[in-house]
Amino acid sequence: MYAQFHIRKHEVRAVWLTTIGGLDWPHSYARSERSIASQKQELCNILDRLKAANINTVLLQTRIRGTVIYPSSYEPWDGCLSGIPGISPGYDALEFATEECHKRGMELHAWVVTIPVGKWNKEGCKKLRAKYPSMIKRIGDEGYMNPERKETGEYLAKICREITENYDIDGIHLDYIRYPETWQGPIDRVHGRDNITRIVRQISNTVKTVKPWVKMSCSPIGKYDDLTRYRSYGWNARTKVCQDAQAWLRDGLMDELFPMMYFRGDQFYPFALDWKENDYGRIISIGLGIYFMSPKEKDWDLDVITRQMNVLRSQGMGHAYFRSKFFTDNLKGIYDIAKTDIDNYPALIPAMTWQSSVKPMPPMQLTVTVTDEGDLLAWSGAQDMSDGPYLMYNIYSSTEYPVNTEDARNIIAARYRNESAIIPRKKHSAPLYYAVTATDRYGNESNPATIPSNEETDLKSCLPLLENNGITLQAPDKGKVLDADYLMIETLQGNIIATRPYCETGIDISEIPEGMYVLKSLGRKGIGHRMGHFTIKRPHNRQY
Repeated sequence: MYAQFHIRKHEVRAVWLTTIGGLDWPHSYARSERSIASQKQELCNILDRLKAANINTVLLQTRIRGTVIYPSSYEPWDGCLSGIPGISPGYDALEFATEECHKRGMELHAWVVTIPVGKWNKEGCKKLRAKYPSMIKRIGDEGYMNPERKETGEYLAKICREITENYDIDGIHLDYIRYPETWQGPIDRVHGRDNITRIVRQISNTVKTVKPWVKMSCSPIGKYDDLTRYRSYGWNARTKVCQDAQAWLRDGLMDELFPMMYFRGDQFYPFALDWKENDYGRIISIGLGIYFMSPKEKDWDLDVITRQMNVLRSQGMGHAYFRSKFFTDNLKGIYDIAKTDIDNYPALIPAMTWQSSVKPMPPMQLTVTVTDEGDLLAWSGAQDMSDGPYLMYNIYSSTEYPVNTEDARNIIAARYRNESAIIPRKKHSAPLYYAVTATDRYGNESNPATIPSNEETDLKSCLPLLENNGITLQAPDKGKVLDADYLMIETLQGNIIATRPYCETGIDISEIPEGMYVLKSLGRKGIGHRMGHFTIKRPHNRQY
C-alpha cells in the first residue's frame, strides 16, 4: 500500500511518553526494591515495544507541573513514580530511562512543561509560589509561571541547566512555552511574542553553553498562523498564544519543532507544508493526534493517520505520536501498520549540521569472526572531530559488496555504543557483507569501514593466518604455479599500504602500524591473489 513512498534513511520517529498521572508511564509505584525493579521492567517493556517499531526518539515528560522525575535542587518529586507527591521512588528515573533508551539506539529528550505549574494548592505550585510569589499567576484554580516576569526565564533556564549538566540527554523539549489560552486581560501581541522569545533564548543559550550537541525543540500549536487560503479559526501559535516558533528556527534558538497537528483535512495538510516551507534547514517532525482514533475522542479511522504519515514522508518531515500508550496499545492497528509497513526499516536522525558539520574519521580496523552465536564484528580507530564526549556506531549488512550505507534497508543497528557486536546468522543464498560507520553527538556520520563476512571466507576454505613477530612476516611458499615477484599489504578496507619484493625467507613489516592486514600476491599480469591475513601486535617494551 505504501511502497510508492521513498524509504528515508534519515527521519525522526518519535513518541511523547507522558508521565503525568501515569498516563504512559508504568502503573506500578516504586516504594521498595521489588517495586522499583517492577517499575523499571515495565518501562523497559515499553521501550522494547517502541524499538521494535523503529521509534528513534522518546520525548519523556521530565518536568511535569512544577514537579520532576529526578532528584532536583529546585523542585519536588512528582507522584507518578512513588504514588506520593514529594516522595522519592528510590531511584533516578531520568537517568535510568536515558540509559535504557541509549541501549536501544534511541534518543531521549527531556520534555519540560514550562508555564503551567498545576493546581494552586498542589505540591509543585504551592512550593513555587511560596518561594517566588511574584512569579506565579493564578488563573481559576491553576497556577502559571508569568511570562511577563524576568525571573520566569531565569528560573526555567536553571531547571534546563540542571537536567543538561547532570544527564546524558539528547535534547531539551519545551512544552506549553506560550501564553495560556485562559490568560486574563489583553495581551499586546508584539510584546507577548517578545516575552516568550526571551524565555526561549535564555533556555537555549544556557543549554547550548553547557552541551551544544543537545537539541533544542518545542511543541508549538499545530497551526503557525492564518495562511493566505486557509484560516486557523483563531487557534494558532503566533497570534493567539505568542509562539513565534518559525522565528526561533530562523534565529538558531531551536533545532527541531514538533508542531501539535491534531487536525485533519484542510486544517492539517496546508499548515504542515507551511512548517516545512519555513524550516530554515532545521528538523520538522509533525505531532500526530493518534488519540483521536479512540472511540472516546473523535473515532478517526486509521486511514486519517496513515495518509498524514505518507504525505509527511513525501515532504521530508518526521512524525511523532501523541501519545505513546495509544501507539503501543495498537489503537485501530496503528502500531502494526507502522511496524510492518510504513516504518518497517530503521531510520537515522538527521544531523545538526548547522551546529557542527565535520564528519568523524571512520573505524580503521574492522574484523568479523564466526562464532556459535553469530558473526562477531569488532572495530576500532574511529576519531571524533567534534566537541562531543563520545562516538556511536551504525552497523549495516547486505548480500552485495560494497554495502550501500545510503540504503536504510541495510541498517541493522543504529547509535550503537560498543566497538563490537554479535550479529545472529541466518541462512542466506549469498554471503553477508558488513559496514560500520561512526556517528558523533551532532548526528554527523563517517564514511563506512567495510569487510566481507566470514561466511564468504568459509566458502573459500578460510585464508590462513600468517605468522610474524612484528618485524618480519613469514610469506607462504610460492610453489610452482605462482608467478608473483611482489606482494601487496592491504588494510581490511582494501587500501594498499605497502608493496614488498616476494622473499620467502621473510618480509619486512617493521614500519607498518599494529593492526590486521591482508597479504596479496601481485602477478606479472597485474592480477592479485589473496594469500592470507596477519595481525601485527608488538610488546610495548620492545626496543628496535
